[in-house]
Amino acid sequence: MGDLKLVKKFDVTDGFWGRYEKLVKEVVLPYQEDALNDRIEGAEKSHCIENFRMAAEMLRTGKCGGEFYGMVFQDSDVAKWLEGAAYSLAQHADPELERRCDEIIELIGQAQHDDGYLNTYFTVKEPYKRWTNLREAHELYCAGHMIEAAVAYAECTGKSKLLEIMCGMADHIYKHFIEEGAEGYPGHPEIELALMRLFRCTKEEKYKELALHFINVRGVDNDYYRKEKERNDWSVWGNNPEDKEYAQNAAPVRMQNKAVGHAVRAVYLYTGMADAAMETGDATLTEACKTLWDNITQSRMYVTGAIGSAYEGEAFTKDYHLPNDTAYAETCAAIGLIFFANKMLYVDRNGKYADVMERALYNCVLAGMQLDGTRFFYVNPLEALPGISGEAKTHKHALPVRPKWFACACCPPNVARLLSSVAEYAWHVIPGKLFSNLFIGGTLDLSDTFGGKITLKTAYPYDNKVEYHFLPKGETMTIPLAIRMPAWSGKTTICINGKSVEYELKDGYAHIHRDFRVEDVLTVEFDMPARKIYTSSKVSANTGKAAVERGPLIYCAEGVDNENDILSLSLKKDGKLTVGEYLPDKLYGIQEIYAEGYREKVSEELYSYEAPEEKECMITLVPYYAWGNRGLNQMRVWIPEKR
Repeated sequence: MGDLKLVKKFDVTDGFWGRYEKLVKEVVLPYQEDALNDRIEGAEKSHCIENFRMAAEMLRTGKCGGEFYGMVFQDSDVAKWLEGAAYSLAQHADPELERRCDEIIELIGQAQHDDGYLNTYFTVKEPYKRWTNLREAHELYCAGHMIEAAVAYAECTGKSKLLEIMCGMADHIYKHFIEEGAEGYPGHPEIELALMRLFRCTKEEKYKELALHFINVRGVDNDYYRKEKERNDWSVWGNNPEDKEYAQNAAPVRMQNKAVGHAVRAVYLYTGMADAAMETGDATLTEACKTLWDNITQSRMYVTGAIGSAYEGEAFTKDYHLPNDTAYAETCAAIGLIFFANKMLYVDRNGKYADVMERALYNCVLAGMQLDGTRFFYVNPLEALPGISGEAKTHKHALPVRPKWFACACCPPNVARLLSSVAEYAWHVIPGKLFSNLFIGGTLDLSDTFGGKITLKTAYPYDNKVEYHFLPKGETMTIPLAIRMPAWSGKTTICINGKSVEYELKDGYAHIHRDFRVEDVLTVEFDMPARKIYTSSKVSANTGKAAVERGPLIYCAEGVDNENDILSLSLKKDGKLTVGEYLPDKLYGIQEIYAEGYREKVSEELYSYEAPEEKECMITLVPYYAWGNRGLNQMRVWIPEKR
C-alpha cells in the first residue's frame, strides 16, 4: 500500500459540503490564524506563534524576551492549522494564504535546533529536560502533528521546506530511540500514524521502522512510566504513572481488547496500528484493531458517533456507560474515530467502518463548530440544561454554548483540517477499484487512473437520491465502482439510466463493474424515513427513551422550538414522525422533524403524590449538528417515550 495517494482532485459543489468548504476557506482558517496570533478580543489567549518566535530568538541569541505560554502541546495547534490550510490550498489557490503559511514555516525552521530537535516548550521553558517525561510532555505528539502538516503541505503545494524540517526532527527521534536505544514510548500516541504518512511520502524505510517500534514496544514494559518518573521526578500535570489504562500501556497492543483510557490517545494509537497493519499485512495487528473497533462501536460509542464518556481523564469508562448530560464526547475523539475508521476501511473493506465514519462526521464533529465557523465545542453532550450544564460542579465541562477559543485548543484546528480534507474519506482510489464511501457532491478527477471524471450530484443529507455522472476522456471509462449501502437504509435501489443495474453486494458495498458512457447516469436511492432508535437496556441513561434519526443525521429537541421546556416532553410510543419541508433560511438550511408526543404540566413541587397532568403536543426536532446556534438553550437527544 505504499502507493496510497492523497485525494486532491475533488471539487466539492453540493450545497451542504460546499458551504462548509467555503466556510473553512473564508472564515475558519482566517479566524483560527487570528486566534493563534492572539488577535481575537475576548477569546482565550493562544500565544502559539509567539512561542515559535521566542524559541527562534532563544536559539539565535541564547535568551528571549518572554515566557512560554500555554499547554505543553501548544505547538500542535499551529501544526493542525497548517495542515488544514494545506488541504484548502489544494482545492482553491490562495497566494496570500500560502504566503502567510510560508512565513510561519520559515519561523518554525528558525526554532529548530541544529540536531533536528523541534519543540518550543522545551526550547524556551525546559531546555535541559528533553525526552525525560514521555508520559506527559507530548514531545512525540507535537512532532507527529507537525509531520502530518509537513506531508500535507508538500503534497498539496509542492513545497518541501516544512517536510525537510520535519524529516530532520524524525531523524533526530530515530537516532535517539533506535540508534541510541533510548527506552520508552509516547504518553500521547500520534507519532505512529504520522510516521507512516512520512514513510509513504518520502519512501524512507526508517520512518516505517520507527512507527512500528513505537507500536511494538508499547505496554511490553508496562511499568515504564513509573520508572521514568522515579528516574527524572518532574511532572507537567501530576498524571499518575500507575494508571496504565489511561495511556493504553497496560498490555502490548496486540493483547488489548477493550478501548480504555484517554479516548483521543486511544483512537490515535489504533489509527497508527491500523495503518501499520495495512502496510505490513500483520494479521495479529489487524485482529487487535478489529477487536478494539468492535468494543468501541458495540458498547462504548454514543449514537452521535462520539466517544469518551467521562470528564475524568477525558476517557472511556465501562461498557454501556453512556451518560448524556455529563458526556465528555470530545470533538477530537470523534475526529480520531474517523481516522481509525478510514484506516480500517483500507484494512478490511467493510461498510460498517464508513457507517461509523459518517455518523461521527455528520453529528459529533459538525456539532463541534458553530455554524458560522467562529465558535467551538470541546465537549459534546447529548443533553444540555442551562443553569446546570457548565455550572454545576459535576457538569462544568459540558458547556451549553460554544466558546470563541480554549486554553486547550486542540479541537478547533482539528475540525478545520478534517473538514478541508473530506475527499480523503468520501473516496478511496486504490489500484483497480474506486470506493464511494460518503455521498458528497462534486467532481472527482480520475484521468490518471480510470480515464475520466465522475460528478456526484446530490442534496444529501436531506435528500435520499445520489447521482453519478461520468465524463470519460474517450467513448467510455471502465470503473470497478463500489458504492456503500448504508446500514440505516432498509432498502437501497440502484439504477442506470432509469433501469435496474446488476451488482454484487459484499460487506456493505454494491460492486458494479462496467463501461460508463458520457450519457450514463447511475442513480442510488436510499430508504430515508424519520425513525426512532433505541439503545440496549444495559445503557441505564436511556431506559424508556428513544432518539430520532433520518439518514445519517441524529435529531434533538431544543427549548427554543418547544416552549423553552424540553424536560416535560415525551414521545408517543406509536406516534407519527413527519419530515418537514426543507427550510433554507433556518440554521443555514435544515429539515425539521415533527414528532407526536406529550407535554406534562410543570409542577414547582419537588415531590408529589399526584401523577402529573399531560396533554398531547407536537415536538419539533432539529439536526443535532445544528444545536446551540440560537443562544442559551435546552437540548436533549434521548427523549422519554410513553404509550
